[in-house]
Amino acid sequence: MAKSNEKQGIDASTEEKIKEAARVVFTRKGFVSTTVRDIAAEADINLALVNYYFRSKQKLFDLIMIETIEKLFSEIMVIVMDESTSLNKKIELIVDHYIGQLLNNPDFPLFIVNEILSGSNKFPAFIKNAAAIKGSYFFKQLNELNMDKELEINPIHILMNIIGLIIFPFLGRRVLEKAAGVEEDDFRDLMEERKKLIPIWIGKIIEN
Repeated sequence: MAKSNEKQGIDASTEEKIKEAARVVFTRKGFVSTTVRDIAAEADINLALVNYYFRSKQKLFDLIMIETIEKLFSEIMVIVMDESTSLNKKIELIVDHYIGQLLNNPDFPLFIVNEILSGSNKFPAFIKNAAAIKGSYFFKQLNELNMDKELEINPIHILMNIIGLIIFPFLGRRVLEKAAGVEEDDFRDLMEERKKLIPIWIGKIIEN
């Protein structure tokens, strides 16, 4: 029994080591340019072990993205359900958190778009959690602005603008690299700037 438990511990440790290495390499090189050999080298383990635990690069990538979705939404729900913070503060926290997560997982938006367009059902938790935002205190605050005539547009527009302003630069990152010469460090600096700019832009929409 002790040997069995020890083996399970080693297996779990090896899996986590591979996943962590994969996150690093996927972030650095992107899904297309990453090879299983790259991941094995980053994890400092045998190539055959990566194939043994995860079978393929695609399965490993899918698993990491699904874990990212679950982590992202669990943390975002804490923000949007908080009744003690103002609407503007929630927007600041959401933007800061999303951009921080996407800088660590730059292929995440493209993964989500591809999965939605393909009709995949790999992550029902994503759909469930996305729907839960509409019942959040954050959305209630947006609706109250609408009912008080302080906001004369459907609150969904605010949500779409926040999501679009955060995600679109990541979807267009490769175009920016080729068309505008935006290198990786430049892109990161721009996204750090957007953490401050997006709440200002959204605030102007709400004010008007």
